[in-house]
Amino acid sequence: MTIRVLLADDQTLVRAAFAMLVESARDMEVVGQAATGREAVELARSARADLVVMDIRMPDLDGIEATRLIAADANLAGVRVLVLTTYDTDEYIAEALRAGASGFLVKDTRPAELLDAIRTVAAGDALLSPGPTARLIARFLRSPAAPVPVAGGPDGLSDREREVLALVARGLNNTEIAGALGLSPLTAKTHVSRIMGKLGARDRAQLVIVAYESGLVTPGAC
Repeated sequence: MTIRVLLADDQTLVRAAFAMLVESARDMEVVGQAATGREAVELARSARADLVVMDIRMPDLDGIEATRLIAADANLAGVRVLVLTTYDTDEYIAEALRAGASGFLVKDTRPAELLDAIRTVAAGDALLSPGPTARLIARFLRSPAAPVPVAGGPDGLSDREREVLALVARGLNNTEIAGALGLSPLTAKTHVSRIMGKLGARDRAQLVIVAYESGLVTPGAC
């Protein structure tokens, strides 16, 4: 299936460059371009986008508020948001994840990585890889400023589910979780799905927030 991508960035040249890249992929198409957060929300509704590549700093309505509006709209339940950041100079990552973003990437990422990120998030996975990405999430969740955006914390999970949740928070995928716990990949996937159901989480990004804000995983443990 073709991934319908909406690009939201207030810089025309940046949008144009991203559009050329996305259109070069056989499994993607650009269905709209927005210069403000408000335009992004409107186009997400009218263009039937599958995924929004969302800049944070935009006029009229910033990317965080735009993400929050998209995530709260029942008619846009299937729309994923991939947030752009300037990495360690941008301290809005936690708020973007709390608002409903499924992941983030840096603006100077390599072209192939951007396309892979779009595919990952569009498939329903969070873009939360080990290393710098996981550490950056930990840094911004160190002092939470908002409640956990899901049904509850990990207290209602089994010991095995808590182990799986901790590994998800450290950026491991299902295959890596399976290897770490001596499980089959299918069993690991089942555990992740069950955890998401118990917590009412929409994706792995929200599971990471729960793990850090509840203290199950602490910053620096990635």
